[in-house]
Amino acid sequence: MARGINKVILIGNAGNDAEVRYMPSGGAVANVSLATTESWRDKTTGQMQERTEWHRVSFMDRGNFRLGQIAGDYIKKGSKVYVEGSLRTREWEKDGIKRYTTEIIANEMQLLDGRGDQAGQGGFDNNAQNGGFGGQQQQAPAMNNMGNQGGFQQAPQQQAPQQNNGFQQRAPQQQAPQQNQQPQNNGFQQQAPQQQQAQPQSFGSWGQQPQQAAPQQNQQQAAPQQRAPQQQAQQRPAAPAPKPAAPSFDDFDDDIPF
Repeated sequence: MARGINKVILIGNAGNDAEVRYMPSGGAVANVSLATTESWRDKTTGQMQERTEWHRVSFMDRGNFRLGQIAGDYIKKGSKVYVEGSLRTREWEKDGIKRYTTEIIANEMQLLDGRGDQAGQGGFDNNAQNGGFGGQQQQAPAMNNMGNQGGFQQAPQQQAPQQNNGFQQRAPQQQAPQQNQQPQNNGFQQQAPQQQQAQPQSFGSWGQQPQQAAPQQNQQQAAPQQRAPQQQAQQRPAAPAPKPAAPSFDDFDDDIPF
């Protein structure tokens, strides 16, 4: 279990440009006075009241983490800054008198407004934005340009003429000859005797099926007419067989004795 927590989070405006000094080790230390303002409504008068607190914030370099150098270069008077750190009290002696001060040692810093445009070139958080999410925002127009040149946005524009040319031009060409050929063939009169020509046209029309059946019925009716002479020939009585002629007395043989 932790013995205690010492953490401070501030969002405020810098009251002055960052003051930079260098330690004997070469690291930079930047000191900034940060103002935080809170407001409330007075219950007695009903008017808004404000109170401003000033906080002394110190940014120090830690090895390769050049937080002091970055704060000294990019925090200007009026800059809105987000700071995370911890409280620390230090003392020193001046004119034989010990003095104490409490300040905030910053561990993280972020610029919240656009006043530090130059800070975006090499600042702590702005540099990460230019190389991270900020860089993706700069690449987004390039992706949109690719889409405008030949991607998803132009794909419907290129296909739309093809669809219009396909359905609007082909549909009249296929239907118009069928409508024109029916009056030229005089409908039912010419298609009835021609069975072979009526077959390809009978797929989608219900009125043409009786036309094909009509010749078959005529042929069936013609069959009894052809058989009628055969039945008449069978119904006629057969000619009577010729009767044998009566024997004449002259035909007897004279040699037969009586």
